[in-house]
Amino acid sequence: MQVRIIKLLIALVSIWALSYPFIYPTSSLQTANEKSPTKQPAKPKVVEKPLHNVNLPNFAAIRDVKEKKKRFFDFIKPHVIAENKLIKQQRATVEIALMMLQADEPLTKAQLKKLRTIFDYYRLDSSEISVVSLQNALQHVDIIPKELALMQAANESAWGTSRFARIGLNFFGQWCYKKGCGMVPKQRDDEAAHEVAAFQSVRDAVKSYFRNINTHDAYSELRAMRAQLRAQKLPIEATTLTEGLVAYSERGDAYVEELNDMIRHNKDYFDE
Repeated sequence: MQVRIIKLLIALVSIWALSYPFIYPTSSLQTANEKSPTKQPAKPKVVEKPLHNVNLPNFAAIRDVKEKKKRFFDFIKPHVIAENKLIKQQRATVEIALMMLQADEPLTKAQLKKLRTIFDYYRLDSSEISVVSLQNALQHVDIIPKELALMQAANESAWGTSRFARIGLNFFGQWCYKKGCGMVPKQRDDEAAHEVAAFQSVRDAVKSYFRNINTHDAYSELRAMRAQLRAQKLPIEATTLTEGLVAYSERGDAYVEELNDMIRHNKDYFDE
């Protein structure tokens, strides 16, 4: 009898031991599940739509550096050349008028109308067309070396891959100050109100850059250097004019040095 009781107890203990792993882990699993963080659904990536209808090359997809540079220059260069050609025509108009006034010859109504249009475009006082005002105008109505324009475009737009270049065709980092005039920089300070200008065509972007350099007070030194080169009948060298662009970037002299290095290292592309 005693042996039978002992066997019964052993049997009960064995049954309990076999069932133990399957009884208790449930609460353990629940605890583990409660402790593990719930995965948040990934936020859909917002694709910023271009503010223009230009078929812009995908410069970021071009892996070969030489090919990327060539494609970028081929894309921008025609617009730079076209703008310089227009400026040369405007300058010729001013120069002819200046020579006529210096020779005591009167200007025609057509000349005066054209001159006032030029003066207004360059933000000059057009109320009186005189020898002095025409001489002053010649400091503004002048070319920008294509090497300088191209290297600033490459530098400011990261060879056409920046957000501002892709979305707003802004290759020169130009700002605007009217709400909705362009794109809001992601790192803009809360108290700042500027935007990065957006353009509808590459030519508009290039034209705005030229006008900015030729009219803004910040680049008066560049214009003075250019006028001095003209007076001395010397070539208008890009690496000379860069000294007048200290105010173009917060980096100041370092920005100028970088531009000069880029001009020297990319000279083989300028005349292709």
